[in-house]
Amino acid sequence: MADVGEVLMSVLSTIRVPKPGDRVHKDECALSFSSPESEGGLYVCMNSFLGFGSKYVDRHHSRTGQRAYFHITRTRKAKKEEDNNSGSGHPPKKKPTRLAIGIEGGFDVEQDQYEEDVKVIILPDRQEVTSDDLATMPDVVKERVSLSMAGIMTADSVSHALQVQQWDGEVRQESRHAADLKQLDNGLKIPPSGWRCEVCDLQENIWMNLTDGKVLCGRRYFDGSGGNNHALLHYQETGYPLAVKLGTITPDGADVYSYDEDDMVLDSKLPEHLSHFGIDMMTMEKTERTMTELEIAVNQRVGEWEVIQESGTTLRPLYGPGLTGMKNLGNSCYLNSVMQVLFTVPDFQSKYVSNIDKIIDDAPSDPTQDFKTQVAKLGYGLLSGEYSKPAPDPGDENDASEPRGDQIGIAPRMFKALVGRGHPEFSTNRQQDAQEFLLHFINMVERNCRSGLNPSEAFRFLVEERIVCQQSQKAKYTQRVDYIVQLPVPMDQATNTEELQEAERRREEGDSSAPTVRAQIPFTACMAALSEPEILTDFWSSAVQTKTTATKTTRFASFPDHLVIQIKKFTFGLDWVPKKLDVSIDVPDTLDLSALRATGQQPGEELLPEVAPPPLMTPDVEVKGILGSHGNEEDDSLYSPLLSPVLDDSTVSQLCEMGFPLEACRKAVYYTGNTGIDAATNWIMSHMDDPDFSAPLVLPGCSSGAGTTPTESLSEEHLATIVSMGFSRDQATKALRATSNVLDRAVDWIFSHLDDLESMDVSEGGRSAAESEGGRDPPPGPRVRDGPGKYELFAFISHMGTSTMCGHYVCHIKKDQQWVIFNDQKVCASEKPPKDLGYLYFYRRVAE
Repeated sequence: MADVGEVLMSVLSTIRVPKPGDRVHKDECALSFSSPESEGGLYVCMNSFLGFGSKYVDRHHSRTGQRAYFHITRTRKAKKEEDNNSGSGHPPKKKPTRLAIGIEGGFDVEQDQYEEDVKVIILPDRQEVTSDDLATMPDVVKERVSLSMAGIMTADSVSHALQVQQWDGEVRQESRHAADLKQLDNGLKIPPSGWRCEVCDLQENIWMNLTDGKVLCGRRYFDGSGGNNHALLHYQETGYPLAVKLGTITPDGADVYSYDEDDMVLDSKLPEHLSHFGIDMMTMEKTERTMTELEIAVNQRVGEWEVIQESGTTLRPLYGPGLTGMKNLGNSCYLNSVMQVLFTVPDFQSKYVSNIDKIIDDAPSDPTQDFKTQVAKLGYGLLSGEYSKPAPDPGDENDASEPRGDQIGIAPRMFKALVGRGHPEFSTNRQQDAQEFLLHFINMVERNCRSGLNPSEAFRFLVEERIVCQQSQKAKYTQRVDYIVQLPVPMDQATNTEELQEAERRREEGDSSAPTVRAQIPFTACMAALSEPEILTDFWSSAVQTKTTATKTTRFASFPDHLVIQIKKFTFGLDWVPKKLDVSIDVPDTLDLSALRATGQQPGEELLPEVAPPPLMTPDVEVKGILGSHGNEEDDSLYSPLLSPVLDDSTVSQLCEMGFPLEACRKAVYYTGNTGIDAATNWIMSHMDDPDFSAPLVLPGCSSGAGTTPTESLSEEHLATIVSMGFSRDQATKALRATSNVLDRAVDWIFSHLDDLESMDVSEGGRSAAESEGGRDPPPGPRVRDGPGKYELFAFISHMGTSTMCGHYVCHIKKDQQWVIFNDQKVCASEKPPKDLGYLYFYRRVAE
């Protein structure tokens, strides 16, 4: 064997010193979830700074020829006895006093103490070089290798840089109203205690408006606790923006809320503002919990297995293949729950796990940035069972009263960074909506599966919308693609109305002992609300050439292999404040939707003529003529009404009144096919971050001016993505030209214009119609699976908290006829799965 010094000299040119901007992966293997704490440690390539576990380092060496690796191994230090004073180790040894992460007084982050051993390993003979060994080597070798080792050691790892370790929820901004707040000289003086709401006599959660001194109760929380919204209603009536929470006033400050700014704020003139109403801030004592303390209490309860987490029951931990926990990276429980469920679906297993060896062999030089590789890595980590092992008990305590259930599990840092990259929400550590993430991930799968198996097809289905003009009784049929059934919650159908009204009455009377009653909603009532016809009051009928009333009925044109149902628990109140409906729904284990299958045009039924309504006149559109009646093809100043936007001006006006840009409102109405304010609002909410959100609406066949013209080249990547969904290249081209070459808008456009595509060829897996079987044109639209509409429940995701932007997600999955709860790193047999409290339900087709 050659002398190690000579070997180092021969590979010196491949050893780099990390520079600013280099991505150093020293915490996680690029192809597995091995880490420095894993058996065999982690090998960091000293040229590319990619990390590899012992299973994959030889593969990287053979593919690249790289020989020098920085080897890191870590072993956990035994905790001192004085640190182990918290029983099982679950409650933090110090109770949080600050709504923050990673700073003094805040919530603890995972900062285990390790002993670390580092050295350089030279492959393929695995020769070792320690820092002491370098001292005896030539200066040129010693300097380069030492600098590289030191650079890797001191560099922030990619996972650390991506994960914000400190977050302070108490940093508040000075209110813009504080300096010049108007206070009424009404002679009102507020006593130092004994406050009651002036409307309902409630004695808790009491706020004083700093403009007129009105003493009123605060907002009602999602679970029925809190107040009765009287302080908020007072702001809506008067516009007086600031209120202080009585009971939190101390010489150091108080809770001040700005209704106008919709946030907790600072008021630098608070002593002066309180003095105006006779309150001496220096003599006040705290008698109520601050909003921060209330939020801390909520965040602490998240980890105590309450409510949906089946509290009060000793749950048996489970380990093995398909039973792997996922670490919470800071509000990543929404991602954990969704991915646990998706990798229960055979399509995702087949695509990403069954052939993982081939995926890894085909991985690019930097697999950390490859979608297929990282999804496969996650899927294998969840299903293999390699990481489904009990986590080491801190301090090796043996007196825990019950199993902890925590696993070593996997930390999906690379996956989260990749799927969230560039997204304004999923790239952050804030809590997110699990339904929105599910659709975001499905969209990424669609874009990355241009050939071969596309697992998102398991959820894809066609929806048929039938609109009937009530004046002419003629109908119009349209189809669109969807992945989720959104089920409305008809609160007026609650079966325990008397109990709800009694609890409400007692609360309004200030009875603090009034029980919290959850509305019991029959699942059949939710399905009826979904299937019943919707009344359209401003429908433009091409049969009678005017606006009239129509009915819209929605049915399934196809039934997917796997059906996702979202319970629409999150809504907006009349004051546009988000709220969560506290409901219990008797969701069934089996579901038969056969009666909701679309039937298409009925015998003898007449269709509405394909005539566009008059164009919407807006300040930026001037109609100079109508082609065919006043002009000719050579006259550029004239155009056909068929190229004009088919827009409902009342819906556009309503959206504009909400404060959205005119062009965004026009696009929302256009791309949702004039189906009403709700659909248009949802489109706006999901496209607000588009770079062209406020850009002018570009119509099919029209030049966009500064945008794409019919002759301008289109993105081959965008074309390939749309073709992979089952459309022809011509159809993809038409959609992209109609939407300025913006992929998301093109997909929206093509699904809302299926009728316009009937005369165009649709590909089957990239083939033209002439090449398809029998030479027969398949119906326009994406590839969808179809079968009987009978399903069985196999998973559901539940949410705890006041809104999708806070709280906690867990999921329950049926494995071998046993319900299992996945709560981040805890995986246990479920004793009482709370199927009535879920948010997202997942059904699979029952084979007949």
